[in-house]
Amino acid sequence: MSAPAEATELVSASRLAHSSSVRFPGESVAYRRARTELLAEEIDLRRRIERVAEMRRALPPGGEVPQDYEFQGVGGPVRFSELFGKHGTLITYNWMYGPKRERPCPMCTSLLSAYDGEMLDILQRVAFAVVASSPIERMTAFARERGWRHLPLYSSAGNTFNRDYAGETPDTGDNPAFNVFRRKGRTIRHFWGSEMGLGTADPGQDPRGAPDAMPIWNLLDLTPEGRGTDWYPKLAY
Repeated sequence: MSAPAEATELVSASRLAHSSSVRFPGESVAYRRARTELLAEEIDLRRRIERVAEMRRALPPGGEVPQDYEFQGVGGPVRFSELFGKHGTLITYNWMYGPKRERPCPMCTSLLSAYDGEMLDILQRVAFAVVASSPIERMTAFARERGWRHLPLYSSAGNTFNRDYAGETPDTGDNPAFNVFRRKGRTIRHFWGSEMGLGTADPGQDPRGAPDAMPIWNLLDLTPEGRGTDWYPKLAY
């Protein structure tokens, strides 16, 4: 585990950037100057991300989960406490695939498709549950269509989990949301929940968390075209 930032005197980001020996064929002096300035900003960003993660880990205990919700899994009824399995930490994602939707949210689906490939690795460290208010049969049918193999799917139809932890109402329908829960003994508490959305978005930007949970956006941010405004992930190609 890395030491807290306060305990270590860090070399300045600018100094680290200027010490880099990386060079690419044909680059100009102007390119290298701008790239070194950008590298210093990237180092600062990495440090800021780590500082935010430290602050998140240092949060006081969250509220105790009000009930042991009953979900429907592929094998039948499952209690919320059972979703932890062998782990003390559980991540849940509210998938926008409620019964009022003819098809699931393409953005949620793109995110979950990426996580499906990572899920066996994720489950070595924490428990994970994908929650939607559609019947479990409908969820698993789409999973087969999409080619998902590893995502743990659970229907929240009939309980208030989505309302309690994703802020869903009859008006808002189904909302996307990450939540993290911690179990100690027989007590389960909420640890962290995503709170960045439309109300916290900057002008001209889609709502996003920090760091952005969507692998595709992080990759496209590396390109000259960026994220773009004239396309959207699809459910099928």
